Amino acid sequence: MKIKTKLNAGVGLLFLMIIILSVLGGWFIYQLKKDTQNILVANYNTLQYSRNMLLSLEEIDTQPAFAIKEFRKNLTLQSRNITESGEKEATRNIISHFSDLNKNPTDQHLKSVIRKDITELMQLNMNAIQIKSGIANTTAENAIAVISIAGTLCFLIAFILMINLPSNIANPIRELTFSIHQIAKQNYRERVRFEGNSEFGELAKSFNTMAEKLQEYSESRLDKILKGKKRIETLIDNMHDAVIGIDEHRKVLFVNDEALKISGLKKEQFVGKLIQDVAVGNDLVRDLIREIIDPQILKKNEPELLKIFVEGKENYFEKEILDINVLPTGEDSKRFIGQVIMLRNITPFKELDLAKTHFMGTVSHEFKTPISSIQMGVQLLENERIGNLNDEQQKLVVGIKEDTVRLLKITGELLNLTQLETGVVQLNIRPSEINKMIESVIAANQSAADNKQIIIKFKINQNVELVNADYEKTSWVLSNIVSNAIRYSYENSMIEINVEKDNDEVKFSVKDHGYGIEEQYLDKVFTRYFRIPGTKADGTGLGLSISKEFIEAQGGSISVKSEIGAGSTFYFSLKA
Repeated sequence: MKIKTKLNAGVGLLFLMIIILSVLGGWFIYQLKKDTQNILVANYNTLQYSRNMLLSLEEIDTQPAFAIKEFRKNLTLQSRNITESGEKEATRNIISHFSDLNKNPTDQHLKSVIRKDITELMQLNMNAIQIKSGIANTTAENAIAVISIAGTLCFLIAFILMINLPSNIANPIRELTFSIHQIAKQNYRERVRFEGNSEFGELAKSFNTMAEKLQEYSESRLDKILKGKKRIETLIDNMHDAVIGIDEHRKVLFVNDEALKISGLKKEQFVGKLIQDVAVGNDLVRDLIREIIDPQILKKNEPELLKIFVEGKENYFEKEILDINVLPTGEDSKRFIGQVIMLRNITPFKELDLAKTHFMGTVSHEFKTPISSIQMGVQLLENERIGNLNDEQQKLVVGIKEDTVRLLKITGELLNLTQLETGVVQLNIRPSEINKMIESVIAANQSAADNKQIIIKFKINQNVELVNADYEKTSWVLSNIVSNAIRYSYENSMIEINVEKDNDEVKFSVKDHGYGIEEQYLDKVFTRYFRIPGTKADGTGLGLSISKEFIEAQGGSISVKSEIGAGSTFYFSLKA
């Protein structure tokens, strides 16, 4: 049977049951109404007329004219309302005796006879009411029985329809949905079997045809898929970087030769096993999967460097863990299918970086001797005992002196940088006097401030006297920040140095009133060799980078806030 026919039959049967129940209920209600209406019209009215006649009969002695008129009126109405057997004879007796009473109103015997006649008439109607009430009760009982039987049958039919009809439609849909999911999982051997000639049967035939064609296509493409898999495996094995692939259950899918050489394991000890089981007996693998096993470990922004001895040589590797998420065909959300662990060999770059650092250190150190000689020569030229210089010569000497100071500063910064990179910088952290430190920094930069008519003010909280820091390195950082503030401030402005205690730290701040730093450059000012585009001030771009290294090496922090047109404020904090 077709689905549409089933639905029409089920809904139509329910509709028919509703109509049958409605008709039965309406018919029985009509019968009950008819029975009760018959009692009211036929018998109740007679009882009412009889009562009125009795009352009138009692008032004949006191109000003869009114009572006789009222009696005659009700008697006439009763004559028109004869509905029961024997009621006509009783009414005639009342009429006959009332006629005799009109002739002799004082006859008490006639009044008694009339009362008896009226009582007989009332008794007849009371008996009729009782009989009709029984008929109405019988009708009501029949109505209850018939409607109950019909309602029960309708409920049973509706219940059967509710159980069978949805399942006849939903079960094939559920089975078809399950089969479609199997096909989506590439289980092309899945088939659907529906009995009957419904639309589901036709759908099953079409589905099975599609599955057969997909199975045939999949088997015909299997050879190409295997060749593609071999090609990818060969490509991974020939990569110079170590590569380990795991699935969503952390089972090792593949590992290339470079990873085997670094870990010292064999392929059969790796592939097909849970990587946490491999890590139990291998320290390197344990370090590699530390972030995978314990998600609480925060990932660093910069790749983590690993130092590994391979074939008796120290090598450096960058570790990177990539999550593999794919978007299945026909779905809206991506699905996690595994991870790839990569180790990039950066040993050549590390060696080049080390060579660069050594070169910078050597060149900077070698530069200091000739620069010092140039400084000594300039000082001798400025000495009047050597001879007087004309104005042009004095200008040249001043220019040479400024360039020499600048070269000496650059050389010092490069030496500090090489020390930081090689890790040989030594810190002498001890309690240092803050006031003495600031006064020496101001003295060193006072000449440059006077040239631009800049006032340097400083304020130290009364409860702050000492800071636990390397005096020379911290003075260098503060001097570098003050020097930059002078360089980038407007003439006739002010620079404010504030020192205050913040919990267990001492917070230094240097505020200038220059142009300020644009927001997109705030996170780059501490980067090596970075200079804000458009600035005309001289510099190597190393001062703030070295300052950051010095402060962080002492366990502190450094930051900057700036507002265009209002100036910048540099902060750094150290232990109190």
